[in-house]
Amino acid sequence: MSWIKKIVSLPLYMQILLGMLAGVLIGVAALQVDGVLFVQHWIRPWGQVFVRLLQLIAIPLVFISLIKGVMGLKDISKFSRIGGKTIAIYLATTCVAVLLGLFLGLIVQPGKLVNHSRVAHIQENYLSVVEEKKQISKQEQDRGPLYFLNDIVPNNIVGAAADNSKMLQVIFFAVFFGIAALTLPKDKITPVIALFDGLNDIILRMVDYIVKFAPWGVAALMAGLVTDAGGDMSIFGALSVYALVVAAGMFFLLLGFYPLLVRLFTKMSIKKFIRAMYPVQLFAFTTSSSAATLPVTMEVVEKDLKVSQEVASFVLPVGVTINMDGTSCYQAISVLFIAQVLGIELALSQLLIIVLMTILSSIGTPGIPGGSYVVLTMVLTSVGIPAEGLALILGIDRPLDMLRTAVNVTGDATVAVIVDRK
Repeated sequence: MSWIKKIVSLPLYMQILLGMLAGVLIGVAALQVDGVLFVQHWIRPWGQVFVRLLQLIAIPLVFISLIKGVMGLKDISKFSRIGGKTIAIYLATTCVAVLLGLFLGLIVQPGKLVNHSRVAHIQENYLSVVEEKKQISKQEQDRGPLYFLNDIVPNNIVGAAADNSKMLQVIFFAVFFGIAALTLPKDKITPVIALFDGLNDIILRMVDYIVKFAPWGVAALMAGLVTDAGGDMSIFGALSVYALVVAAGMFFLLLGFYPLLVRLFTKMSIKKFIRAMYPVQLFAFTTSSSAATLPVTMEVVEKDLKVSQEVASFVLPVGVTINMDGTSCYQAISVLFIAQVLGIELALSQLLIIVLMTILSSIGTPGIPGGSYVVLTMVLTSVGIPAEGLALILGIDRPLDMLRTAVNVTGDATVAVIVDRK
């Protein structure tokens, strides 16, 4: 049993990496011996339990940590300084990500290399999914330009807290609560501060327990993913160029853009930043959910990157909802790809609309798997591209969703480090 002790003693990111490799091997073996049903029925559920545990803790963690963070700022002026910087940097990095996506899509033009005989088959497989997204997108467009305010301000905080896709509403209430508390005399809110300090400690202990289960949950998730993809690998071949373009954009942000920002604005070692982010990126990659990864992101940013708790507890939860750099870059490439496949030429004005729509829509994209589908449909229809084009990319979206989620959480951590140093 000494090998078990050696594995347990490894750093967290190494344990997760070993779990991923084990999951891939299990999935490949299942495909060879016709054991797909065994993986789906007996192994994959453990990965789903792991994701549910992370989602279970996400909203309580955001709610408690944000209130604690805002009340810990001592005064309104300090909140204004941190909040303004955070939102400004988030919007700036999102703009860079969108422009990068447009650049790659226009230069490589991956849509012109897709096997058109395969396109019809993909559309048939995902026609029902596309129709669902079209209906949701149409409802969003018919609501008017200011309807997004309803998505920010909840009419029932209990209902908002019961839905992980309503994270922005939970954040609004938490910040509102914290600001109101800051305006009261300190002796009035001392018991409230003590309460949230205790709740925060309990939530963090729950996070520690969940993290211990991570390598096993990751292995189960990867085994299920391999068996899912094994039945239709031809999709990956048909859309390989598109996938490579998206991956290139993601890796540029991960290994070039973010480390450069950290180095320029904080003087932190690039090597230290990249090494500290490994476990966070692996969590995000396997769960495809920046909301589910939030507990790990906060722990790494505070302990390894030495960001103060008051900054981390505000910047990171807000970033889960409004900072989607990976998703924004991906959406720009995807819109161009779909337009190229369908033979639609986009004018300069339409490209500008893509930039604006992608930046604004990223604010409301849920930090959950597949949360970008509805937003992407809205961007497509805004520039006159048939929403059916979404079916072209759904077949290979899962691995790309995993990769762009890793970019999203890395962007959150980058902004947290910059805001803290400033």
